[in-house]
Amino acid sequence: MAVRSPIIIEFTLNNNLAKMPTRGSEYAAGYDLYAATDYDIEIAPHETVKIDTGISIALPEWTFGAIFARSGLATKQGLRPANAVGVIDADYRGSVIVALHNDTNEHQIVPAGSRIAQLVILPYVNSEFIEVRALDHTKRGDGGFGSTGTN
Repeated sequence: MAVRSPIIIEFTLNNNLAKMPTRGSEYAAGYDLYAATDYDIEIAPHETVKIDTGISIALPEWTFGAIFARSGLATKQGLRPANAVGVIDADYRGSVIVALHNDTNEHQIVPAGSRIAQLVILPYVNSEFIEVRALDHTKRGDGGFGSTGTN
């Protein structure tokens, strides 16, 4: 397998508590994002709290940053991004904020400086919508949820 050169992502640390995103292994798709706090954050049951990572990033054209849950936080503590997947547009230059939601019936603690989410850089297709009178026909047609399988 050929080694691919990394795409350079410029970033700033906006305060002295911010940490550079890190990967857990050589082939990890996601980069861990950290809470830029010097105090623990308590998230009440079914509450959402916005947590600043203290970093700003400049993404390349035709990419976006997708903020996903960290599997350990989601499965062990019931904490996940409130919007399921956060989106950082390539032209956004503000601080990266993660809105963490507590899906449990118990108070959850996010320790100061801990990993709170993971960032995956993804390409996207630039599109233009054009209204037409009718769409082309397909075998599936307008069959919706569950229409292609028996289970």
